[in-house]
Amino acid sequence: MKYYSLFGAALLFILFTGFAPQQPASTTQALKWYGWNEGYAKAVKEGKIVLVDAYTDWCGWCKKMDKDTYTNADVIKRINENFIPIKFNPEIENVTYTIGDKTLSPQELYYSLTQGNATGFPTTYFIFPKRMSIFYDAGYRAPDAFIQVLDVALSESKK
Repeated sequence: MKYYSLFGAALLFILFTGFAPQQPASTTQALKWYGWNEGYAKAVKEGKIVLVDAYTDWCGWCKKMDKDTYTNADVIKRINENFIPIKFNPEIENVTYTIGDKTLSPQELYYSLTQGNATGFPTTYFIFPKRMSIFYDAGYRAPDAFIQVLDVALSESKK
């Protein structure tokens, strides 16, 4: 007579019946990134802050921020509740961006965001459409530090 441990019996049950406990569904949402024209119009309509992630394809810190920060559950929750996130690569050609009745090239939009000051990549711009002002934070931020930046942007929006 063979004796099986409880673990062995459970393993045999799973193998022979095909039954396996299901993993709980993930409760973490993803960020829905918008293009400029759709996202800016949505933010204006909903009265939300525009969060612009200015990046380039060659930027290693931009990729790290995408991997580490923009996948963090707390960052995602905070952004989804209070901001309209937009991805913006100023090096992409043959695209136009609209603000009100103005049409801008990628370089013109980047110049408007930076107000003529180079900030490097990544840089996160926060646009407050109601009062047409901009606040920005240059450089990579780990999730905890970025949550603090988001809190500052929320505080700025209430002034």
